[in-house]
Amino acid sequence: MSLDGVYDEQNIFARILRGEVPAARIREDDATLAFMDVFPQSRGHALVIHRTSKARNLLEVSAQDLCAVMGAVQRVTRAVRAALAPDGIVITQFNGAPAGQTIFHLHVHIIPRWNDVPLGRHGAGGMADFQSLAKLAGEIAAHLDS
Repeated sequence: MSLDGVYDEQNIFARILRGEVPAARIREDDATLAFMDVFPQSRGHALVIHRTSKARNLLEVSAQDLCAVMGAVQRVTRAVRAALAPDGIVITQFNGAPAGQTIFHLHVHIIPRWNDVPLGRHGAGGMADFQSLAKLAGEIAAHLDS
């Protein structure tokens, strides 16, 4: 899919926002939702999305909505650090299929990294156990704004 197109109301993130698909939620407010990636590349891999924006990528989002997303990314990243004590944290965001984007709803990845632990390939290990993700989401949420 190119950088241009029409927002798909049936994308998985839109379905999560409507409550049609469960998500291991870390935090949410009127503007954003943070939840665990079901195909994690590392333990604690989280995603942040905007709740109302129909932006498919960074090029389509308003500055106000982007600020809300990035503020949530920072809060969740701090909580991931406090909960999991990684050696580093990757923050990434893809725009268009050639760049690696697979879900065309603007989202930001928070991926904890540890020395000598290889990064998994997204989706290569299969879907993570939802109960484990929910427990981990709770552990991270307990450190929000700490």
